[in-house]
Amino acid sequence: MQSAAIPPVAGADPLKRLLLMRWLAVAGWLALIAGAGPLLDIALPRAPMLAILALLAGFSLLVRRRLARGGAVADGELFAQLGVDITALTLLLFFSGGAANPLVSLYLPSIAIAAVVLPGRLAWGAVGLSVAAYSLLVFWYVPLPVSDAARATRLHLAGMWLIFVASAALIAWLVGRLAAAILQRDHQLAAAREEALRNERVVALGALAAGAAHELGTPLATMAILAGELERNTAAGPQMQEDLALLREQIEHCKDIITGLAARAGQTRAEGGGAIGLERWLEQALERWRRLRPHARAKVGLRGTAAPAIVGEATLEQALLNLFDNAADTGGGEIEIEAEWDSARLRLEVRDRGPGFDEAVLLAAGRAFITTRPEGTGIGLFLAHAAVERLGGRIVLANREGGGAVTRVELPLERILAA
Repeated sequence: MQSAAIPPVAGADPLKRLLLMRWLAVAGWLALIAGAGPLLDIALPRAPMLAILALLAGFSLLVRRRLARGGAVADGELFAQLGVDITALTLLLFFSGGAANPLVSLYLPSIAIAAVVLPGRLAWGAVGLSVAAYSLLVFWYVPLPVSDAARATRLHLAGMWLIFVASAALIAWLVGRLAAAILQRDHQLAAAREEALRNERVVALGALAAGAAHELGTPLATMAILAGELERNTAAGPQMQEDLALLREQIEHCKDIITGLAARAGQTRAEGGGAIGLERWLEQALERWRRLRPHARAKVGLRGTAAPAIVGEATLEQALLNLFDNAADTGGGEIEIEAEWDSARLRLEVRDRGPGFDEAVLLAAGRAFITTRPEGTGIGLFLAHAAVERLGGRIVLANREGGGAVTRVELPLERILAA
């Protein structure tokens, strides 16, 4: 009997593949039983062989019902399924020549599968079961009724060649599929480890931010007092008065940010300020950024084919502000922002005409603190990646033709849509 490629993962998928291959094997045996007489002039004992196939088909129907109930597939269950295949193959071979039947090589695919998907103890159990079955077929079997010895030899050699080719192709296919499944699992584990490491860094940054917010309250208050006293100084000229007013405004923004840290960090969909249109939310984020960067200039284009209502996500807003800041810092204060959306997805691009991204940033962005500016820390880009990916989106960095950089944000709206 032939078995399917079974990736070493929990769930119903391995059993589904095994069931599919079992049905194919049942169909193959039925074709062999039906064609043995007309094509090979061999009269097989149809009644017991068809009864075995009927039992195997009935068992497969039970397995199908088990799959419908769902649940994980344990190693013991996979071993039992392979045991059923080995037993059925042994009984079919018993009625069709025993070990002299070229189809006896079909034990090997089951052994190969067991070696890959089962732990050592169970894999050796499958090997022992196959060897014991093969050994019994050497002594106990129903001979094939072939009177011409020369013809029997030719049929045996042709059958051995055919089964060798089929077994080799099947094993190669199975091992290839299993290797691909293992590689995919390794990639998933690596991604999970990377995400866990990034989350640890985000938590550490959150703790540092909380401490910094607490410590910055006093110096900001002192700066506000000094700026107010300087502003009231009549000796200061109009330009100085304007600069001092801007300084006081920026200090107030800093104080508002620190004051709202706790509330913004605890913001949830239920208490995030209610539903707001996506376009209006983007406009508010841009307005806030312009207040924080009054000397920066942004060419903005907002367009959408729908008007989805979302729940404002504080971390997402901060991620966009970080991306705007990075572009303004590297692009001389002039950037382009374009956003388009539909009912399910937001796509946003931030473009500048700065020096662009070097290879290190393109490779490590979102996984480490990396920056191209001497005064930069790389924290903003790191947190932007974390915030967007937490919501199921992604950030893609690229260099523009003609110089400059472009940062693309692709975000599904499912997790932030208003209920």
